[in-house]
Amino acid sequence: MTAVDEKSSQHSSDKPQGPLLEVEDLHVEFRTRDGVAKVLNGVSYHVDKGETLAVLGESGSGKSVTAQTIMGILDIPPGVITGGSIRYKGEELLKANEARRRELRGESTAMIFQDALSALNPVYTVGFQIAEQLRMRRGMSRKDAMNRAVELLDQVKIPNAKQRVKEFPHQFSGGMRQRAMIAMSLALDPELLIADEPTTALDVTVQAQIMDLLDDLRRERGMGLILITHDLGVVAEVADRIVVMYAGRIVESADAYSLYRKPGHPYTEGLMRSIPRLDLKGQELDTIKGLPPNLLNVPPGCPFHPRCPRAEDRCSREVPAFHQLGLGRASACHFAEELMTRD
Repeated sequence: MTAVDEKSSQHSSDKPQGPLLEVEDLHVEFRTRDGVAKVLNGVSYHVDKGETLAVLGESGSGKSVTAQTIMGILDIPPGVITGGSIRYKGEELLKANEARRRELRGESTAMIFQDALSALNPVYTVGFQIAEQLRMRRGMSRKDAMNRAVELLDQVKIPNAKQRVKEFPHQFSGGMRQRAMIAMSLALDPELLIADEPTTALDVTVQAQIMDLLDDLRRERGMGLILITHDLGVVAEVADRIVVMYAGRIVESADAYSLYRKPGHPYTEGLMRSIPRLDLKGQELDTIKGLPPNLLNVPPGCPFHPRCPRAEDRCSREVPAFHQLGLGRASACHFAEELMTRD
């Protein structure tokens, strides 16, 4: 066996037998006094070990609800899971009891929430909040757990970690709070990290720092990373694959390079055009006209058709199938092939 063959064989044996996480045909409803809102309508995606999957879409598209359902923290009621499957390393999570779900949270899967100030407890020091889970889940002594908390703050590049570990969340800046949240999420060495809008309300330079940090940690630890955001610009350099959601559905899926090079759905096109560009300085920023649909009353046909500049009569009558376009690409648009073949 040559050195190349041996390396290939080793790589193959190290490769996971299947995806780290699989979400398949997931349906979730919110049952309210005003009616039933179908928040997720057949969402399917997967994440491999060491991969970054970006989930894009406007507020209300179902990105965070999918993440909450994966983590087992969806508010039930009003939320009701009406169908689908979520498998972590082949284990069906929707059939697991609460004790098993609690065991997996933090240990195997962890989540960074978009508002770190609300997610952190204001009456305890940051160090205490990180150390507490190590004491409860790992059985560490108070001293060892606090030392580990210092190491974690240092790993996420918080300066003077030995001192900052004794401070309260309100004493941290927005960017530093987000780093502390990342440290807390990584404390139990999860294999899958879900980051829900991790750069919300941060300035551009801090956004870039947080994204670089998450990417570095993913590579160092070999984690799977689900990055939830509404901003295509944020994920341009870190995502391996991207799924785009609209009105509780996935409307496009592609590797990052292909999607940026040539979007296969008009909604993705609109998101791309709305990214600020230096070469268009002084010009009016393009926007997607109208508003996302009310999920209590989604329009017939393609949910995007009232806002779509390419819509035709059939778009208001027929729900487009989510079909493959080749080379790992898929789109839920009647005219996807036409979009893909344009110059």
